[in-house]
Amino acid sequence: MNAVIQCLSNTAPLVEYVLSCNFETSENRDKGQVTVTFADLLAKMRFEEKQFVSPEAFLTAFGYIHPPFRRRDQQDAHEFLIYTLDSLHEELVTMGKASRRKALVAQGSSSNCTDSNLSESSIITRLLQGVLRHEIVCLKCGSTREKKEVFNVLSLPIPSGNQPSIQECLQSYFEQVTLTWTEKMFCSFCKRKQDTAKEVCIIKPPRIIIFHFKRFEYQRNIKRKLRANITFPLKNLDLSPFFSPSEEKHPQYNLYAVVNHYGDVEYGHYTAYCKNTATKQWHAYDDMKCSEIAEAAVQTSSAYILFYTNQAFGLTKTFTSSS
Repeated sequence: MNAVIQCLSNTAPLVEYVLSCNFETSENRDKGQVTVTFADLLAKMRFEEKQFVSPEAFLTAFGYIHPPFRRRDQQDAHEFLIYTLDSLHEELVTMGKASRRKALVAQGSSSNCTDSNLSESSIITRLLQGVLRHEIVCLKCGSTREKKEVFNVLSLPIPSGNQPSIQECLQSYFEQVTLTWTEKMFCSFCKRKQDTAKEVCIIKPPRIIIFHFKRFEYQRNIKRKLRANITFPLKNLDLSPFFSPSEEKHPQYNLYAVVNHYGDVEYGHYTAYCKNTATKQWHAYDDMKCSEIAEAAVQTSSAYILFYTNQAFGLTKTFTSSS
């Protein structure tokens, strides 16, 4: 969990936004315990001159909402990241609605303060949310339908081989698949299940994109770890092959944080590598230890979660609570 917190604490626009918010009202503390304690933790990490800061208050609030994380034994970093982002988003939306509802009432506009008139967006969606388009084609009649899916994290399969690249992982994720036999899908024109082709592409790229490698899989009911040394660029990650043809902008991405997983399925250990926005120096975080590392040391066979920022956006863009 510490590794994920370090990566989020090096996501500068998120940190700047959270620190710019005023969560001190009792109403906010009631409605947003995870967000409030997360903000307190980020403030201590930034402003207190201590060798280390305890995340206990945040983890207690988080565990109250997500009971499996009450235990302090090892938890999956990917699950923790997903639950953290979801909790922050939901609480920020709830607190934002309450604040705007109160402001509208104060202005005498109570008729316009229903939930349907209030925003469902948050700093999480504005920074991290992308949109996929699934195109589904009936191979019998040729009819096509589309389905859109939002994402905060893309979980990538790992192709066979000792040293696959992240581009190969992405190709495996986005490649067209044919569904036959028991996987056939219902066609509304044929009125029955038919062989189907499915293809997916990105129609809205996020400002910050997070990749999770599927390093754990079950074989014959036994969970095992895939130890492939996945190569990935620190700069100029090109996602244009996976965009919709109608997408005119093809942004490239730069790496700024990594969660590593060492060990096996049951007895693993997480660390983080993060790039400081101001100094451009990479640091390694291992529990209470922090040290500088060379850029060349960031690429390892233990990479589990990668954080990339859109070059056009960077990490210097500041969001405030009014953004």
